[in-house]
Order: sequence, then C-alpha cells, then structure tokens
Amino acid sequence: MGEMVIISMTIVAVVLIAGISLNGIVDKVMSTKRQRMETGSLPPPSEVREIAERQQMIEDRLRVLERIATDRGNLLANEIEALRSDSLAITKVKDTA
Repeated sequence: MGEMVIISMTIVAVVLIAGISLNGIVDKVMSTKRQRMETGSLPPPSEVREIAERQQMIEDRLRVLERIATDRGNLLANEIEALRSDSLAITKVKDTA
C-alpha cells in the first residue's frame, strides 16, 4: 500500500512539473505573438525571401522523390514481367526437350 502512494505521488509530481513547463512555454509563445501583432512587425524581406527559397527547394525535392517513387514502381513492374517472360521461355524449352 505504501508503494502505491509513493508511485501515485511521483506521477502527480511529474504531471504537475510537465504542466507548469508547458504552461510557461505556451505563455512565452503567445506573448511573443501578441507583441508581433501589436507592433505589426513582419519579418524582414530578406528573411521572407529566404523562407520562400527554402520552401521552393523543398517542393523541388518532393517532386523528385515523387518521380523516383512512381518510376521505381514502373521499373519494378517491368522487371517482374521480364522475369515472368524468361521463366515462361525456360519452361517451354524444358517441355520441348
């Protein structure tokens, strides 16, 4: 019974510490957002340009990955069909021999 109390208190303590930490983080983020909205400050144009370039680079990489994924499927299907053709040809040769 005593062990259960210790375990329960430990769990309560961990949850409280995690809750307080999350509350602090959320409060900090929200206060920063409030300050930005009040001042109407936007990120500098150079930062916006950098973010746009990075987004474009990520989109380009995604297109390449999509192309690789779809092409690989076609290549794999072609290889399977070639193996089937080869195995049919080998089977026919064995049957005629």
